[in-house]
Amino acid sequence: MNPSETNTVPDQVDNGERRVDTLLQHYGTSHTHPVNELIHFVAIPAIMLSIIGLLFALHPALAIILALASMVYYQRLSWPFTACMAIIFSVMLAVVDALQAQGVLVPVCVGIFVVAWIFQFIGHHLEGKKPSFFEDLQYLLVGPLFVLSKVFERLAIRW
Repeated sequence: MNPSETNTVPDQVDNGERRVDTLLQHYGTSHTHPVNELIHFVAIPAIMLSIIGLLFALHPALAIILALASMVYYQRLSWPFTACMAIIFSVMLAVVDALQAQGVLVPVCVGIFVVAWIFQFIGHHLEGKKPSFFEDLQYLLVGPLFVLSKVFERLAIRW
């Protein structure tokens, strides 16, 4: 199949652009509405926290495995993103551990997960475009990088 016949990002980028930049640019095309972008800035980290928390509730090793697997994916894209995501995962794991110690991990994470996804779909309704992960599941991992890329841009950090 010719790469131009699909909406997904090819494994190899022929124009010399880095894969991470291509993925972020493609992800950004369905996240241009200011309200949708704002929703994503809150909802994506919230969803990450809730997923880590729910996996941690099943067994802490599952949350750590998810974090490590994500780091492998991020490392293939960008070392600065990988370093920041490692810090973010560490902080989230500490928050999850604290919620577990309080005995509220599962209900808090379920609530966050449901509310955050509702807002994500509201944002995409406003945008008028479907979520990127509907065409390629890797965008579930690119979403956090999209948020982080906006922070990097404001701080003039090159990824």
